Amino acid sequence: MKTGWQRRSIRLRLAIVYTVVLVGASAALLGLNYMLLYQSLYAQVDPPKIASAEVVIRGTEALPTKVDEKLRTYELQLAMMAQRRNDTMRDAVATSASALAVTAVLGFGVSWIVAGRMLRPLQTLTDATRQISQDRLHERIALTGPHDEIKQLADTFDDMVARLQASFDSQRRFVADASHELRTPLTIVRTGVEVLLTRRDSTLTQWKATGHDVLTATGRAERLLDGLLALARSDSRVIADEPHDLAIAAAAAVSETDTEAEHAELDVTTDLRSAPVNGDPVLLERLVRNLVDNAIRHNRPGGSLHVTTGTTADHATITVRNSGAVIPTADVERLFEPFQRLAPERTADTRSTGLGLAIVRSIVRAHGGTVTAAPGEEGGLRVTVALPRRSAAAEG
Repeated sequence: MKTGWQRRSIRLRLAIVYTVVLVGASAALLGLNYMLLYQSLYAQVDPPKIASAEVVIRGTEALPTKVDEKLRTYELQLAMMAQRRNDTMRDAVATSASALAVTAVLGFGVSWIVAGRMLRPLQTLTDATRQISQDRLHERIALTGPHDEIKQLADTFDDMVARLQASFDSQRRFVADASHELRTPLTIVRTGVEVLLTRRDSTLTQWKATGHDVLTATGRAERLLDGLLALARSDSRVIADEPHDLAIAAAAAVSETDTEAEHAELDVTTDLRSAPVNGDPVLLERLVRNLVDNAIRHNRPGGSLHVTTGTTADHATITVRNSGAVIPTADVERLFEPFQRLAPERTADTRSTGLGLAIVRSIVRAHGGTVTAAPGEEGGLRVTVALPRRSAAAEG
């Protein structure tokens, strides 16, 4: 439950704090001045000289009347001096109290103005935040002024909005691309069936050809949906944590694609050494299979494929290198985006969904690893995945 102090605005709280500090410092300074004044008025009185003067006056026996008169005058002067000292101290206290009151009022006013000027960028930040929505992510604060904590906060907020904008743009692009990719096989199916239904003289051969096209199209749609589900699962970060070995997954992936590699006349070589990790076995196998499938499908006839697994001090690694068309270095990163292809010929393979490397990157991120890619000197691509290595104690 918030107290009354917590419910006040930060500007009011800052003004009050500044005023209290100012009044406290002023009171301390006036107190010191009061002590110095007191010492000046009282501590410099010399009682021995006063006493000796009194003895001298009283010791004059020849003129008793004049002595008494001088003594009374002297005592009166002492009383007047004491009264003046007291009046001076009281006046000093009254003046100090008045000065403190004026200082408090003026200090609060100045503190209120200063706090308002200092907090003005925060108000700008608040107004900009209220204006930003899903459709206005292009808005930025772009705060100017000294590079202080408030500007750092504004710059950090701008960076966060920029990341959100990129994320939303990527999501919109992904949904649009997924819709387009799904529409293609569905259109093929619908067109083929409509053509057959409108032709009364359709032959068995035509029906079989259409059935084959339908199976191909539905298979493509099924693979696409399977890829989207795998991508969504890895993006959710809700994965299993079980021991697995990338070398075993790589051996299985290469074995399952033997027929496809032989049909493409690829020279497949492997160097599989133990690469123990902890993670989701299904997703890890999907990661390795996607790397191998991508290397085979985007290769050239008679090309090469090399798969390597191993370990470093902290990571288990798998590297898949293939031959193929020359890939510009600037375009390599695009291959990890969903449905991104560098050239029209890369879409010729109907088994490709455009999600292979995107799924790889998502799975790697879900397991706390890294994935890097670099074009080969004579074409093709080299992709390396590094995942946190399973500890020796866990292996034992």
